Amino acid sequence: MLNRVILIGRLTRDPEMRYTPSGVASVRMSIAVQRPFANQQGERETDFIDLKAWRKLAETCASHLKKGRLIAVEGRLEVRSFDGQDGQRRRIYEVVADDVRFLDRPGTSAGQPGGGEVEGDPYSAEPEEFGEDDEPVPF
Repeated sequence: MLNRVILIGRLTRDPEMRYTPSGVASVRMSIAVQRPFANQQGERETDFIDLKAWRKLAETCASHLKKGRLIAVEGRLEVRSFDGQDGQRRRIYEVVADDVRFLDRPGTSAGQPGGGEVEGDPYSAEPEEFGEDDEPVPF
């Protein structure tokens, strides 16, 4: 079986860094990804996708990314269920990142040149294994 997701989009907010009770870093982010086709009105719709990353990759993302940055994410889709405060069963769909690549330079906006690699920038970080006890406390 295969569960692989590759996305390119812009961060919709600054990454939110958290630590598990055992001290493992995790970060939550969200990106906007335009669909490759137009709707009946001729407009391209956008999907907003939640992401999370762990350990060194989480620390790298929290240190170097801000709202509006263009990134490429590779990871897997994870679905979690929980009971909401109203007693209704809820599901959360998010991509757990294995690799995050920074596709623009800090301070560049959409449409401006400046994408690509910059010497010394951490364009990706290797994920580390984590155990079940390292799952973060819900945000």
